[in-house]
Amino acid sequence: MEFSISEEVRAVQELAAKIFSEQVDDAALKRFDRGEIRWHEGVWSLLGESGLLGVALPEEFGGSGMGLAGLFAVLEEQGRHVTALPLVAAALGALPLARFGSAAQQSEWLAKAASGEALVAGPLPTSAVEHEPREIPALSGSADAFVLTGALEAVPYGADADALLVPARDDSGVLSVFVVARNAAGVQVERERGTNYEPFDRIFFNGVTLSPADRLGAAGDGACILEWLADRAATAYGFIQLGVLADAVRRTAQHTVERKQFGKPLAGFQAVAHRAADCYIDIEALRSTLWQAAWRLDQNLPAGNAVASAAWWSSEAGHRVSHACQHLHGGTGADVDYPIHRYYLWAQQARLCLGGSERILAGFGRQLAGQSIEVGL
Repeated sequence: MEFSISEEVRAVQELAAKIFSEQVDDAALKRFDRGEIRWHEGVWSLLGESGLLGVALPEEFGGSGMGLAGLFAVLEEQGRHVTALPLVAAALGALPLARFGSAAQQSEWLAKAASGEALVAGPLPTSAVEHEPREIPALSGSADAFVLTGALEAVPYGADADALLVPARDDSGVLSVFVVARNAAGVQVERERGTNYEPFDRIFFNGVTLSPADRLGAAGDGACILEWLADRAATAYGFIQLGVLADAVRRTAQHTVERKQFGKPLAGFQAVAHRAADCYIDIEALRSTLWQAAWRLDQNLPAGNAVASAAWWSSEAGHRVSHACQHLHGGTGADVDYPIHRYYLWAQQARLCLGGSERILAGFGRQLAGQSIEVGL
């Protein structure tokens, strides 16, 4: 495995960091928290203009061809600046289109997705143990025309999407994935918010008419597509978590150096230093496992266990580090108007999306017990 980050990926991360740091500050983040803006659309436009939205897409589709490493570097910066953007939603939509879509589907959506002109949102699997969403819409009809009925829960930025990737199961249990236009007749959206106030919408399909040309891949490919998507979604949320925790610790270190108690900085107390050191160890362990998973995914190697290990670290570190940072801030850590509280909320949202460390360990336990399972998002 190659542990070093290439110069190209490092340049992508530096560019993303520059855009986020120049465009997003605590005042801008409060505007989103209070519902004054939909999300940080100015940042989205700049990421599109700079080519960062299509960094993982092949060049023939308008992307940069840098693979997942470039995308994950951008997501780490999103987490570091806790900025509400549909970056994961776009990845969950565009990446499967690039891998499994027909030429017509790719021509219609991918160049627009790479520039930020259009958003194709994908479904969020239930957890790091289960690949499928909680609800799967039903598919009926003939071989030439289908009718989609049911709902999808927790679709990131589903109401803002131009198109949705929708898994559906027919009467015989065959699972397929379809590309559904957001404005198609029969599609309705209920806006819901996550712990960090980002949209995780509920989408209703009331007799939506589809054709075979709307299917992603072949009939029955749905389970394979969702498993492929789940590993990438889990790793994506892990990199967001990495950025969230890294900046939470940076802010906490600054606070403990500036804040004095009994005549000396808090950072000078051994108990404070030890807890901060534990946070650093958790973050570096998370970083190592994430890049191992990212490398295996980019190399098309079996990555289920590597992804699950990274997801476990994301959940465990998310719990320990976010709590430690709040505690080391003392009373201000409990102030919902103080910046560190936002990092706590984002860390918990990432843990929820990953399904929690206990469920991931249960999956490893079933493997050790001899059961044949795959562990992804």
